[in-house]
Amino acid sequence: MAGGAEKEWKENETMLEQQKWGGGSMLVAGWCFKLKPLNALFAAQFLSAFVDNMILFITLAIINRDGYPGYYLPLVQSAFLFAYIVCAPWVGRFADKNPKPWVLVIGNILKSVGILMLLVKINPAVSYAVVGAGAVVYSPAKYGILPELTSGEGRLLKANSNMESFTILAILAGSVSGGYLSDKSILLSLLVCLVLYGLSILFSTFIPRQKGNERIGYSRAVRAFGADSTLLFKDAQGRFSLIGTGSFWLASAVLRMVIIAWLPITLGITGNTSISMIIAVTGIGIAIGAAITPYLVTVKTYTRTAYYGLAMAICIFAFTLIHSLTFTIIFLLLTGCLGGIFIVPMNTCLQQVGHETIGAGKTIAIQNFVENTFMFLGVGGYTLAAKAGVGVNAAIVATGITLLIFIGYMFLSGRNCAR
Repeated sequence: MAGGAEKEWKENETMLEQQKWGGGSMLVAGWCFKLKPLNALFAAQFLSAFVDNMILFITLAIINRDGYPGYYLPLVQSAFLFAYIVCAPWVGRFADKNPKPWVLVIGNILKSVGILMLLVKINPAVSYAVVGAGAVVYSPAKYGILPELTSGEGRLLKANSNMESFTILAILAGSVSGGYLSDKSILLSLLVCLVLYGLSILFSTFIPRQKGNERIGYSRAVRAFGADSTLLFKDAQGRFSLIGTGSFWLASAVLRMVIIAWLPITLGITGNTSISMIIAVTGIGIAIGAAITPYLVTVKTYTRTAYYGLAMAICIFAFTLIHSLTFTIIFLLLTGCLGGIFIVPMNTCLQQVGHETIGAGKTIAIQNFVENTFMFLGVGGYTLAAKAGVGVNAAIVATGITLLIFIGYMFLSGRNCAR
């Protein structure tokens, strides 16, 4: 028995090594081989998300440099989100049809093309839309691969928690770095983006590959996407998770845009570096919330997340009363922490529902479609409001009310979510 187990272990190790992509020096290959598959994924995700969040503040610097109107930043953000909506029917099928590490590489290549477009001074909205196309390709694979690399509900929840923590830490560090570097040199910051996307691609090549479902086609993608979406929304747990994650990202996206405008008006704070550092506090909060989620909410008690969403909405309203930097930081941290606890269990539940029904990649694509439709409508509404001269406090109140409406629905529907 012992000899057979050792032989099987060696065979599995050889197969795992064969699944890894070659290239690079022997030193790099040997070092990356020592990485556990999940750690390689987390490293690739951290670097990719780091750059994604640098780009927002680099784009803000480009908008200010080139004299675009004040409402142009949310317009650029809307272009990014629109790419998710347009590409949604195909990217989930693409992620499930192909090895997911390869899909991660393709996503980062597309993002790099968007950076090159910014380098040659193509319109920031168009360039950012290309980055969004890369992000929409990348996203189904980064979450859809988790069930392949884990086993059991507990490990999947823990992997989701770690993924969210690394992502939010990347948002934190990327936002601050983007603000700082873009204040120093827009050219330098864009070149750093290209280098880091390249490193993310390198880590992706060392994640074990599993064959995708080659029978999946694209000819009826739109019709199939509609049918898959209907199936997920008919599932009480799937519907609860989709509405919950969508409402979270709607509130987060709008709040981020509003705070960028609110800080100069309310606290007199200007400059990309200062604004990015303050906004990054929310990322710290979300990372903390994501890290402690497994100790507060389990897969079986995930409907409790609605209470954390309610508390998050209350924190959003508080910004209409805040007039000091100290309280701004405190409430951004608290809002992020509550949001992290709110979102992680719903991501896990949705992956389980999708893995058991339509496939992980297609599930994440539908989730992206719902979330980014919510964000597109929210940020688009804020863009129109800002263009019309609506005050930032009114936008904050509208964001809080919108989140409360969705949280109310979640409380009403949560009782039907027992599986």
